[in-house]
Amino acid sequence: MTINCKGTLIDLASPKVMGILNTTPDSFYSESRKTSLKTLLTTAEKMLEKGATFLDIGGYSSRPGADDFSETEEINRVVPAIDAILKNFPESIISIDTFRSNVATEALKTGAAIINDISAGNLDDDMLKVVAEFQVPYIMMHMRGNPQTMKDLNEYKDLAQEIIFYFSEKIRAARDLGIHDIIADPGFGFSKNIAQNFELLSNLKKFESLNVPILAGLSRKSTIYKTLDCSPQEALNGTTVLNTMAIANGANILRVHDVREAMETVKLMSQLTF
Repeated sequence: MTINCKGTLIDLASPKVMGILNTTPDSFYSESRKTSLKTLLTTAEKMLEKGATFLDIGGYSSRPGADDFSETEEINRVVPAIDAILKNFPESIISIDTFRSNVATEALKTGAAIINDISAGNLDDDMLKVVAEFQVPYIMMHMRGNPQTMKDLNEYKDLAQEIIFYFSEKIRAARDLGIHDIIADPGFGFSKNIAQNFELLSNLKKFESLNVPILAGLSRKSTIYKTLDCSPQEALNGTTVLNTMAIANGANILRVHDVREAMETVKLMSQLTF
């Protein structure tokens, strides 16, 4: 459960928090959009102060039906953000949220330490080669299709087992290339409807069979705000509830918009015995 981030060993036996920083103008949660470096740095500082172990920088909105755009534009969004954060907070551990190998390469050269790929290499055949070349931790997520098509690709016979099988194949391919540090993200909200997201969370414990750390990304998603009939802005309490269940069911990393509340969840859960 230990991953090597540019020489820093992070023990995931106790859950860690990853703060979300989007450089996109159209992410589903408006408060996560940081399109100016000043706002980005202010938010990054607060997340680090509140206890975030990782900062996840994304320049491509993966919400259902989001617009596609060029690699160049994505690079121009994320590279200055990574550079600015590391100049101001050099001890930061930055994850680059991208499914494009060229974007990942430029981000890693700038100082990112982790690749977070929503497609697990399915949308870019060169991604695993980049991970192997740089020897960085790799977060592989389960998704069918792409952000433009995934919404309609949610038919399963056995949801948990099919996703576990998907990961077993992906992990084997990564191991064959010499990739050591792998994290599995079941992909809440990606190619899954609301009922399936709850089913997945209920069965998260089964993913321990993969023998890799598990990341849960539930923060303010439609599974919460549509179930509660509220907006993403009003979904913090629901996020905390589901993050609690994720930790109880074995999650090692919480990817969140609200670091303080997630850290409180981790601290309280650490006092319980299961």
